[in-house]
Amino acid sequence: MYKNLKWKFLLILAVIAVATVSFYPPAQKVRLGLDLQGGLQLILRVQTDDALKLENQTSAEQLRAVAADAGITITTATDGLTAFTVQGVAPEKDAQFRTLADTQVSQLYDRQSQGGGAYRFAMRPNMVVTTRASAVTQAIQTIDRRINELGVAESQIGEYGTTGDQIMIQLPGLRDVQRAKALIGQTALLELKIIQAGSAPDEATLLAPYDGKVPDDMEVVPGSSGKPGDPGGFFLVPKVAAITGNDLRNARPTQDELNLPAVAFSLNSQGAAKFQKVTSENIGRLLAIILDGRVVSYATIQTAISAEGRITGSFTQQEVQDLALVLRSGALPASLDYLSEKVVGPTLGRDSIRAGILASITGLALVTVFMLVYYKLAGINAFVSVGLNLVILLGFMAYLGAVMTLPGIAGFILTIGMGVDSNVLIFERIREELATKKGARQSVAAGFDRVFVTIVDTHIASLIAAAFLFQFGTGPIRGFATTLFFGLVANVFTAVFVSRTLFEFILSRKPAGSAQLSV
Repeated sequence: MYKNLKWKFLLILAVIAVATVSFYPPAQKVRLGLDLQGGLQLILRVQTDDALKLENQTSAEQLRAVAADAGITITTATDGLTAFTVQGVAPEKDAQFRTLADTQVSQLYDRQSQGGGAYRFAMRPNMVVTTRASAVTQAIQTIDRRINELGVAESQIGEYGTTGDQIMIQLPGLRDVQRAKALIGQTALLELKIIQAGSAPDEATLLAPYDGKVPDDMEVVPGSSGKPGDPGGFFLVPKVAAITGNDLRNARPTQDELNLPAVAFSLNSQGAAKFQKVTSENIGRLLAIILDGRVVSYATIQTAISAEGRITGSFTQQEVQDLALVLRSGALPASLDYLSEKVVGPTLGRDSIRAGILASITGLALVTVFMLVYYKLAGINAFVSVGLNLVILLGFMAYLGAVMTLPGIAGFILTIGMGVDSNVLIFERIREELATKKGARQSVAAGFDRVFVTIVDTHIASLIAAAFLFQFGTGPIRGFATTLFFGLVANVFTAVFVSRTLFEFILSRKPAGSAQLSV
């Protein structure tokens, strides 16, 4: 009657072998979350006002530059975070300017005439909301790339709180806290600009040829921190950069002509075309490399440059590695404020693991005793089924690289309960079949067949719940949902297939007419 038992056992052994190989050794295969191995948790606020300010200034300067190309001379000035004013539009150029402005900034700004060749451009309310939300999203993506390159395994990063401008970062196993904070918070805004004047020891000297005033399309940028070999003083450069970090394709550590640490960078096709044009038009002039608002180095343009460049200065080897990392990951759209910092020690994590293992073993032992007392020898079947469920669950998590968290251990304990519940449903149904005076073999077959639909139905409903928990939950909730999901999948196999195979094996050892079952 049970001719397929051999193949069923081979399948079960194959699944157990794969799960065991995936899981062993556990110290190398199971990844632990922040709450189990210790690490760093940070809560940060994105200064979305910075993103609005940058968008506003950029739009104003781009409009001024486009107008100048069209032969329209104007002056621009920002008016708060979300508006700027334009003055000096000549009457004969007014219609042309309005057409140009509608083409350039109409999607972002509402234009209001103030008379006398003056206009005020106010950012639309929906664009203010979109710009703030985009700044948070871009900050999350940028920080995530930096953390991944930093080598922190299974980090968690996402929005936090209800204000819409906060981010939570979890870095399991991190030891160099200060370096991580420095890399996460570094703006890393790279700009390449043609130097108009400088360097000068102070701003007054720099602006003396300009009657002490900064030209409308220019800005004063200081040199870097004053280390030996760094450019010092002040420089006058255009507000609009020839090349920015958005044009980068890659950045990597290298060495300069003196074998000192430097950062080499390459540009994408669009950036290379712009760099080619700027350098070919400015041969013999100085090009400044500006990082986060400070000139870190500059050099004379001797020939046209297209796709590659280099940042030099008095960097250490670690500094060039960190700088290359943040340049590759992109610039933050806004500055960050640290709201809280929590360091979880590894000792607390070990205590949590110990307590979780103890709770799991105790729970499994207690339900096993209950099953043996209430269902007699059939309780052994339930114990084997639940035990294999846990082994397969660990194998799933190890193979897919899922993270084990403290809520995940709670999911383990819940899995034990679910496995027992499935076996109880099956055993009670078999009891009902035996009460109708059916034989043991017919009762087992009918019990499993009629409970199968119920088990699948309840597990699908639970899988949907686990999927929603994983999609919308934070780190700890996702850890619970992950364990719950894999536990449900494994439980269907063990409760229905493994348990039934064990029943069939026991009954196959007895003569057909004398087969008895103790349930």
